[in-house]
Amino acid sequence: MRSEVITVQTGSRPAVRDITAEAQNFVSGAGDGLLHVFVPHATAGLALIETGSGSDDDLLTALDELLPTDDRWRHRHGSRGHGRDHVLPALVPPYASVPVLGGRLALGTWQSICLVDTNGDNPTRQVRFSFLPA
Repeated sequence: MRSEVITVQTGSRPAVRDITAEAQNFVSGAGDGLLHVFVPHATAGLALIETGSGSDDDLLTALDELLPTDDRWRHRHGSRGHGRDHVLPALVPPYASVPVLGGRLALGTWQSICLVDTNGDNPTRQVRFSFLPA
């Protein structure tokens, strides 16, 4: 298995960051296998979604509706509503696996690999790519 960690800046507001290009660079020329992507954070996740058409903003809106930033959360350190950030990985998991064929990600036409981060208290995230050859 080959593995590498990248750093992604997500900023101080909820964000969806497309990391497909970085993932493709990691597997380029690697042959057939499986790319596993993992976010080692308790307040971020990964989604395979369409970007650029408003879906990324729609996802953040849906998460705001499901997980409001108010004082209902028992987990209370950090900014107001931060407890919701710790619930996020139950809905948007911190991992994704994508087939790799001939050194290319076998994603659907409109799919992108996206880091989803609702935690403005932590503007820098790590993402681990691991390639398992066939």
